Amino acid sequence: MSTPLKVMTGKQMQDSRVLLEQLLQVARMSALEEMASGIAHELNQPIGAITTFAQAGQRMLERPQPMVGEAAEVMRHISNEALNAGEGIRRIRSLFHGHHAERTDCNLADVVAELMPVLELLAVRSGATLQFSSQRALPSVAIDRLRIQHVLFALVQNALEAPTRNGETPQVRIDVSSDRYNVRVTVEDSGLGIPDEAREQLFRPFFTTKTHGTGLGLASSRAVAESHEGSLDVENVAGGGTRFCLRLPASAKAEEADA
Repeated sequence: MSTPLKVMTGKQMQDSRVLLEQLLQVARMSALEEMASGIAHELNQPIGAITTFAQAGQRMLERPQPMVGEAAEVMRHISNEALNAGEGIRRIRSLFHGHHAERTDCNLADVVAELMPVLELLAVRSGATLQFSSQRALPSVAIDRLRIQHVLFALVQNALEAPTRNGETPQVRIDVSSDRYNVRVTVEDSGLGIPDEAREQLFRPFFTTKTHGTGLGLASSRAVAESHEGSLDVENVAGGGTRFCLRLPASAKAEEADA
């Protein structure tokens, strides 16, 4: 089925603005969460090395013929501070990972449909065409609805911003389909595709192909997908364009119904 663009009523505009603000809040929290994870990844290795070298220096200075006792004390301070820094990073990460919203069984097509007015606003702003289609019968998925909508928002926003050949009108297509075990949402653009070397790093924190990008949107989106026991992958489309695929496992209730 295909959903054409519609003129929104005043209430729909208001509801879309409220949803947009909620999505932006989720986006900020997800970006901060992934930033903390990236900082931890970048700093834990050198902090561990500092600790190892400091402890080794301490042992050398505490041999039967030590060098300078004061230097050993400094080394102990270095070791303690490095360990404290590592503990501080772990505390920061635990703050951001404290978001455990209740998951509910949802029809993913309905989740996308609720988001469509916001996505249509983005499409109009970008001068793009946006299409949405869905398989009629879908198993339910147990999700944090707003976080999954944040992922879809980020994917469509990226698709709308993809450069096209000779300034052609951007075209973005959203499709929802399923099999017995998974529900899939694909977001496909009509852009130039992604070079192989960039595609391999696309989900790394802080990596971006955009001039003013943060490199956190896709990283946080994959983290959200994986926190739902799902996945987020990307591939180039034959003839041009990029396709992102979000896969989420069908809920246990849906699998039992099919059994």
